[in-house]
Amino acid sequence: MDDSTRLRRIEYLLGTLLSLVVADGLISQFLIKTGIGQEGNPLLRILVTENNFLVVKMCAAIICVIILWNIARRLPRLIFIFSACFVGLYTAILFWNIGVFLAFGA
Repeated sequence: MDDSTRLRRIEYLLGTLLSLVVADGLISQFLIKTGIGQEGNPLLRILVTENNFLVVKMCAAIICVIILWNIARRLPRLIFIFSACFVGLYTAILFWNIGVFLAFGA
């Protein structure tokens, strides 16, 4: 696979990653505010009760995507692998959150 094709796929992966992080934030905030779940990340646990949670989570995700994209121009293969792993991780987290919601909240 040439670098231009890999960069295009990285763009899709990073867009997907950003969407998954936002969806995770929305579902997490809902689960926490309704008392069904709790935040697993100790750094975000403090912010989750405030209204800034989603803003902080989205800003952090955007910064991470920008950093990954910047590195991708120099090391496309490495960032392709990292991005695919992060997408897989956040997909699993999102399915976990949806499972918690369906099991205890619905």
